[in-house]
Amino acid sequence: MDSSAQGGKAFGILKSQQEEKLNSINEAFLTDTKYAEEEDLAQKLEMFKQKYMEFDLNDKGDIDMMGLKRMLEKLGLTKTHLELKKMMSEVTGGTSKDTISYNDFLNMMLGKRNAILKLILMFEGMGKEQEQKAVGPPSRKTFSDLP
Repeated sequence: MDSSAQGGKAFGILKSQQEEKLNSINEAFLTDTKYAEEEDLAQKLEMFKQKYMEFDLNDKGDIDMMGLKRMLEKLGLTKTHLELKKMMSEVTGGTSKDTISYNDFLNMMLGKRNAILKLILMFEGMGKEQEQKAVGPPSRKTFSDLP
C-alpha cells in the first residue's frame, strides 16, 4: 500500500473528526439564546464551518498564523506579520494566542465587534453572491443594437 493513500486516509479521518467537533460547537450556538434573533443562523453556521475548515491548516481545529495568512492571500490580500497578529488579537479578544479557535471565529462572525477579518470575509461573501446573480445568458442583441 503506498504511503500517500495512507496519509490521505488519515487526513480524511482528521477532517471528519474536526467537522464533528465544529458541528457540536454549531449546535451550541444554535441553542444559545444570545443568537436567537440571528436570521438564518443554521445556514450561516454551516457556511462559517466550511470557511473555517478550509483554512484550518494545522488540523488541530484552530486557524494558526499561516492559515490566516493563506486565507487572506487567497482573497488577494497580503498582510505583514504584525497585521496578522493584530487581526488575530482582534478575533480572540485581545488575548495573545497564536491561533483562532472556532468559538473565537463564530463569536467574531456573529458578534457585534467589527474585526478586520470579519469585514474582509463578509465583503468576500457578498462579492460571491453578486457574481452569481450576474451570471446568465447574455442579453439578446437585436438589429437596433448593431453598429
